[in-house]
Amino acid sequence: MKSKNPTIIIADDHPLLLKGLSDFLIEKGYNFLGSGVNGREAFNLIIQKKPDIAILDIQMPYMSGIEIAQKCKTAKIDTKIVLITLHKEKELYQKAKELNIFGYILKEFALEEIENCINTVKNGAPFFSDKIIKLLGVEAVEDSMLKTLTPSERKILNLIAQDKTNKEIASQLFISYRTVEKHRSNIITKLKLEPRTNSLLIWAKEHHDKLL
Repeated sequence: MKSKNPTIIIADDHPLLLKGLSDFLIEKGYNFLGSGVNGREAFNLIIQKKPDIAILDIQMPYMSGIEIAQKCKTAKIDTKIVLITLHKEKELYQKAKELNIFGYILKEFALEEIENCINTVKNGAPFFSDKIIKLLGVEAVEDSMLKTLTPSERKILNLIAQDKTNKEIASQLFISYRTVEKHRSNIITKLKLEPRTNSLLIWAKEHHDKLL
């Protein structure tokens, strides 16, 4: 994705929040392409405008933000989805993680967090609000999963976070390419990640500070 000014659409069925976010994005000089008041309008905007980032309310008429993310994933649409929500249920957060959604923030903190979120997401890294992570105790769950990794697996995860390829990792640790692949597979299983090409890389970058 371009690291310059990203193209953005937003959708929310609450007029005040929609206006507040739209005005904020325009005032900050973002490349704002338009807004929708329901899921159908949001998905049509994504199809037509192909924005870099779509900021969506989780609950909207016709289609939820989660359903839109699912459709984008199925259709292999590159738009990065950021969800804003009033809901604090762990199930919704986990569902967002499974769909490789790039951002998740609470509506009550949307205006104070949205700029940081956009800047993080445009550079290809996910942004999950600290406030929701603490609220759900998700950090504790992820910490406990990290503890299941062996020292070798943590070392490999640390190198993955540094964008090292399997070949480079094998060379650096004096092990075979196949051994690195086996470790990667074990790490994905232990961290309960989807076996997609970039899921481990995203996770490793997001938790790099805990691997050191």
